[in-house]
Amino acid sequence: MHLESDVLACLRTATLLGIEAVPVSVEVDVAFGVPSFTMVGLPDVGVRESRERIKSAIRNAGFEFPENRITINLSPADVRKAGATFDLPIALGILAASGVILQRSIGDTLLIGELSLDGSIQRARGALPVAVGARRAGARTMVLPAGNAAEAAVVDGLRIVPVASIGEAVAALNGDLPFKAPPPRLPPSRADEEDLADVQGQPLARRALEIAAAGGPHLLLVGPPGSGKTMLARRLPGILPAMTFEEALEVSAIHSVAGLLPEGTGLLASRPFRAPHHTVSDIALAGGGTTPRPGEISLAHEGVLFLDEMLEFSRRSLEVLRQPLEYGSVTISRAARTASFPASFLLVGAMNPCPCGYRGHPRRECRCTPLVIERYVGRLSGPLLDRIDLVAEMPAQSWTTGEQGPAPEGSEPVRARVAAARARQQRRGGRSPVARGRRAEGQRLRTLCLPEPGALALLAQAAERLALSARAHDRVLRVARTIADLAACKLVSADHVSEALQYRGII
Repeated sequence: MHLESDVLACLRTATLLGIEAVPVSVEVDVAFGVPSFTMVGLPDVGVRESRERIKSAIRNAGFEFPENRITINLSPADVRKAGATFDLPIALGILAASGVILQRSIGDTLLIGELSLDGSIQRARGALPVAVGARRAGARTMVLPAGNAAEAAVVDGLRIVPVASIGEAVAALNGDLPFKAPPPRLPPSRADEEDLADVQGQPLARRALEIAAAGGPHLLLVGPPGSGKTMLARRLPGILPAMTFEEALEVSAIHSVAGLLPEGTGLLASRPFRAPHHTVSDIALAGGGTTPRPGEISLAHEGVLFLDEMLEFSRRSLEVLRQPLEYGSVTISRAARTASFPASFLLVGAMNPCPCGYRGHPRRECRCTPLVIERYVGRLSGPLLDRIDLVAEMPAQSWTTGEQGPAPEGSEPVRARVAAARARQQRRGGRSPVARGRRAEGQRLRTLCLPEPGALALLAQAAERLALSARAHDRVLRVARTIADLAACKLVSADHVSEALQYRGII
């Protein structure tokens, strides 16, 4: 193979910072000299060790690897590059500098992909946010692994070229590969969601679940084993309105970065429901790692985070929730980078009333002393409990409960009421001011919630008697506003405030 004395090729790729894609230029210089392979531009260990993988992949794909001095620059140099998705652009940059690819500067095409030793291209993490970033940066074409084609295809205005091997990628850049449209995105479906009609009894908890779905307040279910806490929580996604395209795009991007987006899926159709085990670490819950990745609270974005046996979680893991519950995002700081992930979720916790679980049970005797119960309940800190707006008690249920009274209401009519309440919130103050406007305080909050004088007087009296904090005062008002929206009332009355207050102070 004949090389000029100094050949430079330049291709485009991207690296992820949180769920945002940062454009990266891959510059490859192939020059005469002692054979070497040098990579600069702040690559991490995973990128640096790709040398032998790229070399083997190029040779096993039927191309010649140049035995020259190869220098690769990943620009900008002040952004750390992580992951194996740089394999494909580096390999194609080497082939472009060697003359196998006709264009040496490809400015309108972005490439990502991890290589196997045989030259095949493996599915990559984060293809969806990279596609969004590529479109924003002005790229017109994206060459990526075939397994990522469906998720990237949801980005309008970007030509997607799925490839399965280095040979196909070379043909695509040389214009020899016919365009293959990826499969259409899957339509939203609720067929696999569990129905609220399965839950017998528990009218107070069902009402609290509906309020949580309509306004976004966090919920704690307290009851003995077998009272239906888990069953009820698992049906919360089924009464939430379907995600908008923007919400589905953001949720799917988070799952794409985490490597959890099923292959062949365009956008996630259902709201997330995450239920980590109580042994989960604080890092797994909040996210982290040398290269920050989303944790459970971000994977539950726009959905539900369910903590079963909430008081069995470590104190450190529970305290991690405090900032995301207040601000709807989590920021992970490391020495090399800082990444922010969206984390606007509905928290649903479930706990027993005491360690044995049978305090207040009509047929089982509680064996716990008052001191043991106090220590048990004390595992939930005051600041965290202050951020939970709805505490619903679930008494023990008999197996004959379902045979008494009318059949329970299903998810569909409840979902219709929730959607109507959210529509009222949006008409009154933008994007669901009760569910999203948790930063609204003071006079602005009163303007949004429209309380009657009697409602404010009752709330002031309750705040004094129950020693409510300023945050708890505002949250009770937001819950009352949600109750009024469910009742299609323009103003918040004293009855709405009274109902909101009954969900505080059970524990």
